[in-house]
Amino acid sequence: MSDTDTPETAGRAPSIRDVARLAGVSYQTVSRVINNSTQLRPETAAKVRSAIAELRFVPNQAARALATSRSRLIGVLGPRATTHGTSAMVQAIESAARSAGYRLTLTNLATSAPDDVRSSIDHLMQQSIEGLIAVAPQTRVVPILDELKLPVPVQIVTSTGAATSRNDQSAGARAAVRHLVELGHSRILHIAGPRDWVEADHRMRGYLAEMDANDLSPRPPVLGDWTAKFGFEAGLELLRTEDATAVFAGNDHMALGFMHAVRAIGRSVPEDMSVVGFDDVPESAHFWPPLTTVRQDFVGIGTRAVTDLLASLGETGGDGRVVEPDHLRLIVRSSTAPPRS
Repeated sequence: MSDTDTPETAGRAPSIRDVARLAGVSYQTVSRVINNSTQLRPETAAKVRSAIAELRFVPNQAARALATSRSRLIGVLGPRATTHGTSAMVQAIESAARSAGYRLTLTNLATSAPDDVRSSIDHLMQQSIEGLIAVAPQTRVVPILDELKLPVPVQIVTSTGAATSRNDQSAGARAAVRHLVELGHSRILHIAGPRDWVEADHRMRGYLAEMDANDLSPRPPVLGDWTAKFGFEAGLELLRTEDATAVFAGNDHMALGFMHAVRAIGRSVPEDMSVVGFDDVPESAHFWPPLTTVRQDFVGIGTRAVTDLLASLGETGGDGRVVEPDHLRLIVRSSTAPPRS
């Protein structure tokens, strides 16, 4: 036997009744502790947790679901195109959910067509989810969620200043453009994200608003797809036809592609063209030159989404603390400089 085995548990996994015997409580009390009940005295809960740790007891999720008539399952509806931001948010959602005793079931949209959205939501609902988190949805997803009137709490996680994010994409975009204006640029291009993405729309609005606030004429934004390949191809075309001195890209990967295009035609960043991105992906500090960009707290956004969903379910989860995501911040690096005189 190991140090944590008892004669009763030797050779088998410990059960909830073994925990109850060791803690000197009923198995119903152990169940309440496992399910994060607040109706117990702290010293009783502490005694049960100590017994759980000593026996290395792992609650069986299926058994818990049967005993409590709850699945403790959170559905996540992901976008049809995955970016660094959405991946980081989903990872944070999973971590926060797990620490609160929940599991995730994830489905990514094949398209943003209404039938596909409804089908994906039906797939999640058939798994008896207790709540739904929609991550960075396309614009047409939100009204469909409202229309369905789902019988479970729903959290929509975008980075547009919604309750779960506390971030204002338009303000972040304005900060990026303002930085270029303050350096002396007036001919500033914008490579935007896809037309149906909420974030892309708000960043484009920020670009237009800041150009207008400085009495500058905006160039027609180019609608992209978040990829470095598009940034490169758009860059080759724009550099051939436009006389701009700076570009604000809707995300860091399109900024990377654009910088590649600048070098491909024999020009340089930032001497000939200043470039600003958005998101501050981990690689941005290692682009050449390192990229000026707008940083957002994807982990904080995802964690807060779970906190808000659990509150809708009447739970606190984790240690009960509510952590606000950091606000968007402009990170100035070497890809921006005053234009040539």
